[in-house]
Amino acid sequence: MSNPPDPRAIDRVDPDGVLREGAEALQSARVGQTRSQLFRRGGVLAGAGLAVGAIPIGFAIGQGGLPGGDIKILNYALTLEYLEAAFYAEAIKKGELKGEEAMFAEVVGAHETTHVEALKKVLGGKAVKAPKVDFKDATGKGKFLATAIVLEDTGVSAYQGQAPLIETTEVLATAGAILAVEARHAAWARDIAGDNPAPDAFEMPMDMQAVLDAVEATGFLKG
Repeated sequence: MSNPPDPRAIDRVDPDGVLREGAEALQSARVGQTRSQLFRRGGVLAGAGLAVGAIPIGFAIGQGGLPGGDIKILNYALTLEYLEAAFYAEAIKKGELKGEEAMFAEVVGAHETTHVEALKKVLGGKAVKAPKVDFKDATGKGKFLATAIVLEDTGVSAYQGQAPLIETTEVLATAGAILAVEARHAAWARDIAGDNPAPDAFEMPMDMQAVLDAVEATGFLKG
């Protein structure tokens, strides 16, 4: 399983402990998963190579075609995407990033915004609203990469954890398409930070409550 950023590195950029709490919550949730759960719940996602915009589920809810569980999962994913998109947008607006960090924020921010729009289109009137956020100084140069790694690792584990629970093939394909890109984001962020982009052969899924607890621990969501 992938590990969150080196705690010593977080200490250098996170003296108030905000990122450490989020990273520790993420790690604790992952450790709680067993190897059998990894193989039972971490199956290959169908249709991961499809473009999100090409997946024909835009009218599913309007036709009454999506089960309630899938709507809940899509809104859960949308909330995480809102958080990520807002994080990168604020980092770009702040203007402190340079070089590859700046390019990473621009590229990944555009991806997350696209994910938000795609999920909102699928959900239509069932889509939850964007939460209020407060990233404190996490979007500045000193903390940006450590925060990005925590957020992207959380996103990967979140999508993987929900995949076996999705009932609709098209929704599974959408989740797989987004998961593949989120995993590339996580690897890219680690590479920029000088860490191993792919430290383990298997990624550990996380259930919804574990992810929500980890996100809550960051203190970024304000309702």
